[in-house]
Amino acid sequence: MSLKDFPIWRRPRHYMDVEGASDHVHWVELFFDLIHVVTIFILGNYLSHHLGWHGILVFTGLFLAIFYAWADSSIYNSLYISTDTPHRAAMAVQVVTMMVIAASIPDVAGEGWPYFASGYALNRALTAYLYWRARHVGADRSALAREQGRNFFILAGLFAVSAFLPRPIAYWVFAGGVVLIQLQYVLPRIGTLRFGRFVPRLGHISERFGLLMLILLGEGFFKLVVTLADKGIAEVGAATLFNLLMGGLSLFALAWIYFDAAGNAKPKSRARPVLIAYWFAHIAILWSAVLVGVALAGEVYVGLWEPYPTDYGVIGCVGLAVFLASLWTLQLLVEGREITRHYHTGTVRAFGIVVALIVLVIHPVVPAIVGNIVWGIALFSQIGAPLYWAIGDVRQGESPWQE
Repeated sequence: MSLKDFPIWRRPRHYMDVEGASDHVHWVELFFDLIHVVTIFILGNYLSHHLGWHGILVFTGLFLAIFYAWADSSIYNSLYISTDTPHRAAMAVQVVTMMVIAASIPDVAGEGWPYFASGYALNRALTAYLYWRARHVGADRSALAREQGRNFFILAGLFAVSAFLPRPIAYWVFAGGVVLIQLQYVLPRIGTLRFGRFVPRLGHISERFGLLMLILLGEGFFKLVVTLADKGIAEVGAATLFNLLMGGLSLFALAWIYFDAAGNAKPKSRARPVLIAYWFAHIAILWSAVLVGVALAGEVYVGLWEPYPTDYGVIGCVGLAVFLASLWTLQLLVEGREITRHYHTGTVRAFGIVVALIVLVIHPVVPAIVGNIVWGIALFSQIGAPLYWAIGDVRQGESPWQE
């Protein structure tokens, strides 16, 4: 093997130009994903301290911005196999920008804003650079890479300007830039979805979404443990420890149903409506996973007989309802989950959503143990009902899924 064949010297190539391109995630991408552990934890802390509607709106805006920082990198790495030294250097600096973004979140409405917006601008500029250096590589001397590079350079300039504008104008300019990130993909006739080579490796993208879901749910475990550690495990009673146990089991259950129904599964076709629906359903389910993780931290602040903290209860119930609705959508969009769709029916999903919304209404006026039990019914029915039906079919020897 000549030196030029080693990954650190190999220029980026569109995966369509590479024979036998793998869908597996490269270690550089995994490292970038893990940096989001810190970012999402800090973002969850922000929501914990700003549980009103204004706080949820700001959290949602920050979540979308951070999601696109992750997603744009994922799309690039799904389109282009890029492992050389300049790519690694650019990704290393992107990691540093995420550190700055994370550190500025607690004071993002104050002195932290210029740091957040500047870090985000540099992050977008690095994405532009990655596309720009791929523009002369590939069968089409890539108009796709050239256009994406141009778009992200323009967006980087917009975000950089927002760092120094007076508030609230700065926020509106920044929010407009986040909207433009999405529009530059999907706008008819001018969005990059029109390019024949804008076809990400679907297995790669689905794997990245699965990894991000694990990170977000893992943050829920982290938040539960840190909240209890800060309070002092010896200072709480058996009721709080019981609540902690149920919170951990609930997070595991969310991972269970996600990966059974849609996790790591490719979209069932490359049709534009399917890909767009798959994309937005994942944004919604990932957002809701953070809400549930933050809400479950409220378990540490409550016993069995007093009502569950109202603000935590609201985001927990809304989060679960959105999670189940998004999952219902996703399982209809992915391939190879026929067994899941047979047992994880729309009726099961609708039951969970309705029960979660009932808890939203009653939790401020009932003991926490009642609210937790009913909320748990909404969640654990998503595992219990399909298992019950499947075991019944197996016992009767009538399952259409047996070989």
